[in-house]
Amino acid sequence: MNYQQFRPTGFNILPPVVKNLLIINGLFFLGTITFQNVFHTDLSKHLGLHYFESEQFNPFQLVTYMFMHGGMSHIFFNMFALWMFGKTLEEVWGPKRFLTYYMVTGIGAALIQMLVTFIRIQSIEAALSPDLIDIVYREGSSVIQQGMNYSNDAMAKLNAMINTPTVGASGAVFGLLLAFGMLFPNAVIYLYFAIPIKAKWFVMIYGAIELYSGVANNPADNVAHFAHLGGMIFGFFLIKYWKRN
Repeated sequence: MNYQQFRPTGFNILPPVVKNLLIINGLFFLGTITFQNVFHTDLSKHLGLHYFESEQFNPFQLVTYMFMHGGMSHIFFNMFALWMFGKTLEEVWGPKRFLTYYMVTGIGAALIQMLVTFIRIQSIEAALSPDLIDIVYREGSSVIQQGMNYSNDAMAKLNAMINTPTVGASGAVFGLLLAFGMLFPNAVIYLYFAIPIKAKWFVMIYGAIELYSGVANNPADNVAHFAHLGGMIFGFFLIKYWKRN
């Protein structure tokens, strides 16, 4: 059986959607730094994805959160994956279908993350009185903005879930990873440019790690693992729908 070997090509030849997504993400990142340093305003509080019952939630955050990142390493690895897998997928699908897939998986990731947050919040609220829950919803955002949280563990967890924004293109990027694994299952990806692994195994292993990490729900882990899985889930069903039609 013949196998493809997948090695990322240069940045000089990029299809239009991938190129513009890289530029837009870069501009948002520079804008975040500028607003923080010049105007002392954290754009992630406005453009990051908040829980739908938070007073800081806006529907447009389902889109804008994809272009916000929490640091240099965060945006670097997301954009590297966008370049690495997105270029090939856009060349296969064309710009319109590729952009549709990217946005659907990114928004789908946000919805799955919101659903998981809702389920977790219900279990936390079951351990709190209505008065304490009301305090968190009324005052929690200002407490977070001051870099503080409640001494009551349940109130602190509830407040963090409601008022800490989710940021990053990771959900859409994991959707791209899933698509590459489905379209080119036997393509060989070189991890760290040295370790060969077939795309299908890479996707399965990464998905299993994300599922385990999401279920484990380590308090010290601030990664939105279910958003990653959400991007893969929406990507899977969208590709199946396209194949059927």
